[in-house]
Amino acid sequence: MLPAQSTTPPAINRIQQNVLAASERRLLNWICARLPGWVTPDLLTLTGVIGALAIFAGYALSGWDIAWLWLSIGGYAVQWFGDSLDGSLARFRKIERPNFGYFIDHSCDGLTLLLILGGIGLSPWVRADVALFTLAGYLLLSIHAFLSTHVMGEFKLSYLSAGPTELRFVLIGMTLLMMALPYRVGEFGGFSGFDLFVGAVGIVFVVLFILQTLVTARKLAALGK
Repeated sequence: MLPAQSTTPPAINRIQQNVLAASERRLLNWICARLPGWVTPDLLTLTGVIGALAIFAGYALSGWDIAWLWLSIGGYAVQWFGDSLDGSLARFRKIERPNFGYFIDHSCDGLTLLLILGGIGLSPWVRADVALFTLAGYLLLSIHAFLSTHVMGEFKLSYLSAGPTELRFVLIGMTLLMMALPYRVGEFGGFSGFDLFVGAVGIVFVVLFILQTLVTARKLAALGK
């Protein structure tokens, strides 16, 4: 997923303009106020990784039985719960560890996306090379976000009015379509419709990385940094 809901140093300006940001924030605050004391940010981070493992397993096993895709869909819910709430709970309880949280959360984000796209690439619906291309595109965009945090003090959490939560909904919708539509191998010059969709997302990631890099470079040049 794109970096979200993580604990970052107080001086960093978190830019989050995705469509569901405001409503999601209200929901997260409501949940944080009701979580028992034994639920800690570290436990939630682990929960998010467990959700990602479930997503991977569901896709990877779907070649044997399509019903395994329900495990992936459930995994997305678990992964959202852990990933979105770990930093939110730390801030809600005022127990932030900015550097530790930033490091661990985004390290887990990278592992999570590897598991998700790796699993998708092992499923019968999407070619492994297409899934890995999209993974590379996401990681490029993540690199830009981390570099911008360092050189501009701005941590961008959404692009094109979409963030991690919107992306999860897209992936869940795609997974439901996998179960609903018959699989056709190479119907578009060696690629399936799902290959084209996942590859298009990867292209969007790469294009956004290039455009955002140019924009940030111009800002830095204008500031003489």
